Order: sequence, then structure tokens, then C-alpha cells
Amino acid sequence: MRKLLNTLYVMTESCYLTLDGENIVISDGEKKLGRFPLHTLENIICFTYKGATPALMGACAERQIGMSFFSPRGVFLARTVGKEYGNVLLRKEQYRISDDSSRSVTYARNMIVGKVFNSRWSIERTLRDHAYRVDSQKLKGISTILYETLPKIDSVCGLDELRGMEGKAAEQYFSVFDDMILNQKEDFTFIRRNRRPPLDNINAILSFAYIILAGDCANALSSVGLDPYVGFMHSDRPGRTSLALDLMEAVLFLVN
Repeated sequence: MRKLLNTLYVMTESCYLTLDGENIVISDGEKKLGRFPLHTLENIICFTYKGATPALMGACAERQIGMSFFSPRGVFLARTVGKEYGNVLLRKEQYRISDDSSRSVTYARNMIVGKVFNSRWSIERTLRDHAYRVDSQKLKGISTILYETLPKIDSVCGLDELRGMEGKAAEQYFSVFDDMILNQKEDFTFIRRNRRPPLDNINAILSFAYIILAGDCANALSSVGLDPYVGFMHSDRPGRTSLALDLMEAVLFLVN
């Protein structure tokens, strides 16, 4: 099983990142703010315009450490990408599957089953840990609907039908999302999902987390030789990491 390492967040916008041996050094002018061994890191999320040295970016790419750059206000700018890993035959097979909707739906279906299963588990975990603080009957009703959706998804044969079922399942989940927010309700109240731009604190957090997760998924796919831009459920679009978005469907609610 793959070992999960640390993610380093660099939040001070005047910082600059450099490489010293096997360590990342974070500096603010002449002042050294921190030093971290590269072998303990899996991702580096940097909110600074000053950025990092090419030597550090190259070292991270060589070690398959994800490095993403955001503006100080949280706008995604770029991520480092190293040399291709894996077998070209693997990527060619990925392209063939992506071009064949009858084969693509098999992989897409499994990802959506994972998404619905994990979203249901998120509700069940809330019921288990906070039964006296939530409307149990309401949450149990949505959990049952998601449970009954799983075998239906597993028998879907077309991508359009699968996308429709995924959308309905997500709508059910988000109908009780606000009920599962139990603290700081004055600041974090969920009414509905919105984006581009997000219109409230919860949607801003969700959109920001999705961007970080998409980068993590793209790095993971690249590290095993797959092309993160060629997906099975999400259609091809210039600049979009479609396979990373596919993978996100299965892991999205594991951290809720």
C-alpha cells in the first residue's frame, strides 16, 4: 500500500523556496523560516508570487513530489510536471479506451460507484457520531436513496445515463450537506452548490479543495505513467485534466 506523506503549505506571500542538499529551505528576505527534508513530503502548496528555484522544482519532479503554485488570494497558477513515467503502451491503451464509450463506461461506472458509496458513508458517519445533533430521519432517508442507487449505477451501459445518475446522487447528497455542518453555522451555511465564482464561504472552501485535490490526482496519475488529461467520464477539453477529475469522483467524500 502506498504510504501517504506530508503536505507542506507555504502561506507567507513574500517567501522564496530553495534547495539545499536534500532539504527545502523557506526564506523571507535574509531570514530563514524553515527547513524540511524532501523525503518526508508528498506535496508542496505554495501561495507566493516569488516561487521557487528551478533546482528545487527539478528535485521535486524527480522525486514525484507534487508542487503547486497559487496566488496569495488562492488562485491556481501552475504545477510542476517532470518527465513521463511508465510505459507508452499503457498510455496508448488508455487512449483507445477513452475513444471507445462502451469500454470507457466500465471504468467511469466504477468511479461513480465509489463516489456514491463514499458520500453515503459520510452521511452514515455523521449519524453514528452525531445522532443527537442532526435530523436522523432526514439523513437516513438520503442514505437509503444512495444505497438503492448503487446497483442501478452498476448496471448502466451508457455514459450519458451514468452522468445523469451521478448528478442526481450528488443532488441528494448536497440536500443534507448543511445538516452535517455542525460548528460555526453563522459563518458556514450551505444553501446550494455554486461556483465560478463561489458565492459563499462553504462554496469557496469546496472549490479551493477541489483544485488542490485535482492537482494531487493529476500528480498521482502521472507518477504511474497515465495521462491525466485523457479521461473516461469527463470528456476531453484543452487544459483540463479529465482523468484526474474522474479519479476525484471516487475519493472526493473520503475526507468529508
